[in-house]
Amino acid sequence: MINLLNLGSKMARIKKIITDGAKSAMTDKQILEREIVKFKNSPKRKHMIEGEMYYQGDHPILKRRRTVIGADGLLEEVENLPNNKIIDNQYAKLVDQKVNYLLAKPLTFETENVPYSELLKGVFNNRFLRTFKNLGEDSMNAGISWLHPYYNEIGEFRFKKFQPHEVLPFWKDADHTELDFAIRMYTVEAYEGTKEVVIEKVEVYTTDGIHRFVWQNNALLDDVENPSTTYLKVEDGEGNEVGWNWSKVPLIPFKYNNKEIPLIKRVRSLQDGINTILSDFQNNMQEDARNTILVLQNYDGQNLGEFRRNLAQYGAVKVKTVDGAAGDLKTLEVTVNSENYKVILEIFKKALIENGRGYDAKDDRMSGSPNQMNIQSMYSDIDLDANGMETEYQASFEELLWFVNVHLANTGQGDFEKEQVKVIFNRDILINETESIENASKSVGVISMETIVGQHPWTSDIKIELARIEKEKQSAMDEYENAFPKGATGGDLDGTEE
Repeated sequence: MINLLNLGSKMARIKKIITDGAKSAMTDKQILEREIVKFKNSPKRKHMIEGEMYYQGDHPILKRRRTVIGADGLLEEVENLPNNKIIDNQYAKLVDQKVNYLLAKPLTFETENVPYSELLKGVFNNRFLRTFKNLGEDSMNAGISWLHPYYNEIGEFRFKKFQPHEVLPFWKDADHTELDFAIRMYTVEAYEGTKEVVIEKVEVYTTDGIHRFVWQNNALLDDVENPSTTYLKVEDGEGNEVGWNWSKVPLIPFKYNNKEIPLIKRVRSLQDGINTILSDFQNNMQEDARNTILVLQNYDGQNLGEFRRNLAQYGAVKVKTVDGAAGDLKTLEVTVNSENYKVILEIFKKALIENGRGYDAKDDRMSGSPNQMNIQSMYSDIDLDANGMETEYQASFEELLWFVNVHLANTGQGDFEKEQVKVIFNRDILINETESIENASKSVGVISMETIVGQHPWTSDIKIELARIEKEKQSAMDEYENAFPKGATGGDLDGTEE
């Protein structure tokens, strides 16, 4: 089975974006240029970048300024007030929680073909699982992530993830299930003489290969240093270099949900509210001199600035008697109620967990010795989100396995195109071990031992555990047979020998 197309030309025609058959006065390259400009300035790409920034801790609170009402009634910035910028990154915690819940444990690929199963283990190794976990993080932050199967410089089959905000996909259908072609935009650092510059690269991925350009002044220029090429180059029997291409675009989308909506859109306002509450509370705590409103009578000084300086430096101020009126300094106390901040903060955090569909490990249902029903109740929201995410990922793995099967076929390792594979996501869920072990023991004789072993909380690999059980049984049988050697005869009950 050969699914790679041999092309004689390294550069092929870029597919047209307009699919209604209408004629266009613009060239394909001009259409691409317009689409790139639209994407770079689109709200969708902005949300992708925003999700990653929030995850890394770059929140809008860091750019906040302290303002007061000025003489003209308008807000103006002041620099002599505390301006704390506190970040409690509950969003990053939510993302990590979801990623580790669904993707922390190794995937299981179930197939009845044992040789195929072993080959899949070699392809989806620990290096892939690490990339896949990072891919899940990207899909939550941006709504969608991209995996690129490719051959490296020495011909090894590998996987690479692209940053979501770098990829502009063009779909064949409105449901975004089949990719027509895609554009990737990224930057590289280089030197022009002794000056360091940033060059923006553009790559167009089609079934004709990778077409490379440089982006300058909103225009596509051919990349002279890295020309367009096929996805794979090999030498034939005569030493000639031959280019090969996939018959599908080698970019696989992994969606957080079918609408490709990033998680940050659900919880941005709540995360900002948490940061604001904490920052305002610390500001108020530091404004101790302003928590007390000072009422001055006959102050012995020139202006309020001098008064504030004397009060801060000496802890005292001078007052005087004018026209029989004695000077005085009175205070009006303004109390900051910390309980109000605490209540609002708890409301925001709870709302963020609920809207983000996570779980609270400090939930009251987890107090004492919770049963499995309480645990499942706590995980209900994150399970809801994980179910939808898993559905999208299962469809993506069908696409991914197509490339894996083509690779195995073209490298002579076997034709597995028609093999059925079930991808199992082993969720990292908290369980009541005692209850699970009791249920497993009661199921002996009712269901298969393989199912029981698979559900046991101490099992890490079903096949290895079953092999250990079988080995122990065989060892016990051997000990029993060695205790009663063949040919041995026993005495009579009365103690006499035969």
